[in-house]
Amino acid sequence: MSRRWTPSPFLQASAALHAGAALGAVVSPSHWPWALGALAANHAVITTAGLLPRTRLLGPNLVRLPPQAQARREVALTIDDGPDPELTPRVLDLLDAAGAKASFFCIGWRARQHPAICRDIVARGHRVENHGDTHSNAFSLFGPRRMRDDIAAAQATLSDLCCQAPEFFRPTAGLRNPFLDPVLAGLDLRLAAWTRRPYDTRDGRPEKVLQRLTRGLAAGDILLMHDGHAALTPEGQPVILATLPVLLETLRAQSLRPVTLRDALA
Repeated sequence: MSRRWTPSPFLQASAALHAGAALGAVVSPSHWPWALGALAANHAVITTAGLLPRTRLLGPNLVRLPPQAQARREVALTIDDGPDPELTPRVLDLLDAAGAKASFFCIGWRARQHPAICRDIVARGHRVENHGDTHSNAFSLFGPRRMRDDIAAAQATLSDLCCQAPEFFRPTAGLRNPFLDPVLAGLDLRLAAWTRRPYDTRDGRPEKVLQRLTRGLAAGDILLMHDGHAALTPEGQPVILATLPVLLETLRAQSLRPVTLRDALA
């Protein structure tokens, strides 16, 4: 399955700028430095946009749940970089105890190493989503073919293991380039970012991680955490295990219901 791709208004404007610059260079060669400067500025904006995980300049990007989900007091808990054979089962137990649901953005090669964990995620009522096959730090530098191959490989793995196809994709660290949007359209996937990011792969201080997740917490938020590559607390505990129970209690106290992205958008 695929869907029709329509370039974002910014990309349409960029294409028009390139065409105008080329035409201007032909009609008035003496003005080529101005045309070159305009193109350089445009490419600088495109590059910067790729470094901003929550921007919509390069295409649709889910950074907050829709009004209907907000009215239902829903938030989306998203957990990246698994499955991890030690952490993911413990995270699932914590979610079960709180009656909470989450979307797990899984890495393809890790899923192939731990297929039973992926199946357990789904069996417990959560969703498995696509976090790429290699989780390469150079993902935002990929060309369209390599980008598609990487995402499609994870999509095939996760669909086969879980008997359900992921509906959302999140690139490594949220970084991307203009090729991603048409690739996702071809694979019928939606880009999902977040509202709140705790930097829990770098910062093992539970109080700081929780502060970033809960300050101004509101219905419709998309929360990001990691069960893979989790930072360690000063006591040597993965920070998600130290913070998730407190986060879930905070959500309960504020009458906020953690749901999967799919359920929030249903």
